[in-house]
Amino acid sequence: MNIQENISLKPYNTFGIDVNARFFVEITGLLQLQRVLQLSAYPNRFILSGGSNMLLTKDIEALVMHINLKGISKIGEQDNEVFIKVMAGENWHELVLWTLERNYGGLENLSLIPGNTGTAPIQNIGAYGVELKDVFESCEAMHIATQELKEFSKEDCQFGYRDSIFKNSAKGKYIITSVTLRLTKAEHKLLTFYGAIEEELKHEHIVHPTIIDISKAVVTIRKSKLPDPKEIGNSGSFFKNPVVSKKTFDAFRKKNPNAPFYEMENGSYKIPAGWLIEQCGFKGKRFGDAGVHEKQALVLVNYGTATGVEIFDLAMRIQKTVKETFNIVIAPEVNIIR
Repeated sequence: MNIQENISLKPYNTFGIDVNARFFVEITGLLQLQRVLQLSAYPNRFILSGGSNMLLTKDIEALVMHINLKGISKIGEQDNEVFIKVMAGENWHELVLWTLERNYGGLENLSLIPGNTGTAPIQNIGAYGVELKDVFESCEAMHIATQELKEFSKEDCQFGYRDSIFKNSAKGKYIITSVTLRLTKAEHKLLTFYGAIEEELKHEHIVHPTIIDISKAVVTIRKSKLPDPKEIGNSGSFFKNPVVSKKTFDAFRKKNPNAPFYEMENGSYKIPAGWLIEQCGFKGKRFGDAGVHEKQALVLVNYGTATGVEIFDLAMRIQKTVKETFNIVIAPEVNIIR
C-alpha cells in the first residue's frame, strides 16, 4: 500500500482549505481498508470521503484515509421496487444520474448534493422535501477496532434531521463502506410542492413531470442559488435550519410576522436559517477571502485563500448575531475539524 507523507488536502475538501495531512492513503478495497486499520504504526486516523461537509481549520497530524470504494449494482427487486448497493466512494450526484438513466425513482429531489455516498447516512442528507431515510434500506460499515463488517438497518441508524447514530453513539467507531437503497421502478412518488420546483416546472411548461424533469428542475434551482465548489470554495449549506418549539415560534412570529416557516408533524416549527442570516445583514458580505454568498446567505464561501479558522470565526460571528437578534440558535451542519 502507498502511504504518502505531508500531502495537501486542498484538492480533497470542497472549501479548498490548504492544510496538510501528516500521512495519507487512498482506500480502494475492503481488504486494503482492513489492513490499514490493522497498522499499529498509525494509531491516529482521520477518515475522509468526498470532503464536502467539513471545514478543516488545521493540519491533520494523523493518517488520513481517503475512502474511495467504487461500484453500483442492482441486488434485488420486488413488485415496483428495486434495491441497489452503492459503494461509499461513489459521487452522490453521479449516482442520482445513474438511477435516472434506469428510470429508478426516489433520488431526483436529491440531485446535485455534493459529496460521496458513504457520508450520506451520517448526515441523513436531504433537500426539497426528501431525506435519505425515505429511500434508505441499509448500510454496511466496518468497525474500526475489530475490522468486522456490520449491517445497519434504517431503524439501527436512528435517523433524525441531519442526524444519525453515526454522529452520536457510533461516532468514530465505524467506516461506512456501502449503502443499499430502495427505489421505485415505475409508479414513482413525485414530490414537487417543496421550494421552487413547481414554479420551475411551470416555467418549462411541464404539466406531467417525470423524475428526470424534477431532477433537472432541482439542478437548475440549486445552480441559481449555490456556487460551484470548483469555482468558489464552499460546503453548501453551512447551518442547519433551526427547529423550535411552539412557544419559541409564537414569540418569534409575533415580532416577525412575515418570516417564512415550515410546520413539522410533531408540532414544532422549522425556520429557514438563510432568512435569519440575511435579516442580520450578512448576505453577500465579504471579510477578506471569507464571505457569505451573494445569492444564498446559508452558504459560507472561500473566495481564494481564506483559512479554515477565518471561515470558522465568520460562522461564529453569524451564529452570535442571529442569537442576539432573534433568540434562536443556528447550529453548523458542516463538520468542523478543530
